[in-house]
This record gives sequence, structure tokens and C-alpha cells, in this order.
Amino acid sequence: MSGLDRAVLVLNRSWVAVNVASVRRAMSLLYRGLAQVVHPADFSTYDFSSWTEASQHARGDYIRTLHYKIRIPEIIILTRYSGFVKRKVAFNRRTIFERDGYRCQYCGAKMPMDDLTLDHVTPRSRGGHSTWDNIVVACVGCNTRKANKLPQEAGMSLLKKPGRPKWPAHSGVRVVRGLYASWERFLSQAYWDTELSE
Repeated sequence: MSGLDRAVLVLNRSWVAVNVASVRRAMSLLYRGLAQVVHPADFSTYDFSSWTEASQHARGDYIRTLHYKIRIPEIIILTRYSGFVKRKVAFNRRTIFERDGYRCQYCGAKMPMDDLTLDHVTPRSRGGHSTWDNIVVACVGCNTRKANKLPQEAGMSLLKKPGRPKWPAHSGVRVVRGLYASWERFLSQAYWDTELSE
């Protein structure tokens, strides 16, 4: 992955996480004066010229230009935008795996994505559809054991009832742990404010 494609946390002017952008997009906003860099150590802010100057002697990953190097930012704050981005959660394999925590919904085993499958709770051969309420993550063993049966017919039960994920609707930023420690302060509120299902 190119340095320009790395993730940068975007805050609105009220210091609330609203998006994750590429470094390329963040640098464009910074250069045009629509954003400032938030320093990860003390949360001080820098415009383009002051960030460029501060980057010359700082450690970290850089973007090099003909005349200078610019440290890749971890967080930017928008100077004018104070709203929130609302997004509909996409129905795809990745979000189903994220919703279920990369955990088999029958036996509870947590595994890498390559070792998991998707299972129709009500099999397609029995009228089941590919919807949030009918698809769960399953390990290969449980999926094979269940086969074309309903869970109760196979003597299995689900850990939780499947449904549309309830990620933070107020910001549209999914809680991403472990990317940068500096993000935690801004994502922890989203983590605690996330509505949980039954």
C-alpha cells in the first residue's frame, strides 16, 4: 500500500470523528486550508505550512516532494464542517464478518477470515434469502454439519440473532481498533455510544 493510501482519521470542527480518509485526500484538504493536522502527542493543530516545517525534524513516515518532506498525518480536523456523515451499512461479506466479530455463530470459535464461511440460517434450498437476518459467519465444520438444515434440525443454536449492524449512526465511522493509538481518544466515545442489539 502506498503511503498516500493510508488511513487518516477525520474530525469535524467539534473534534468528533466523522470519517476515515486517505492520506492523499487529507493532504488535499490540508493544502487548501480546509483542514489542519492534529499532532498525535499533544493534539495541537497545524496548518499546511506549519506542519511542513514541523515535519522536517520529526520522526515518522513521510511523503517526499522536490523541496521537502511532510510527515504523514494520523488525524486531521476540518476547519469548517461541523456536521456528521451518515452512511448506510453495506451488505457485503466484509461487513457480515465484522458484524459477527470473525466468530462462528454456532460454536463461537474466532478465526481468520480465510477459515470462515457464510451460512444461510434458513438454507436457500428451503426458501432462505441473502439478507442481514438470514446470513451468519460459520466455521467450515459447523457449516458442513448444518448442511441444508435449519439450526434446530441440526441440533445447533445461534450465539445471537443476526440482523443489520448498528454501527455508530451519529458519525458513520466504524470503530477501528489498533490502527493508531492516537485515534482511541476520538473513537472511544463512538465505541461507548454505539447502540447494542438484544
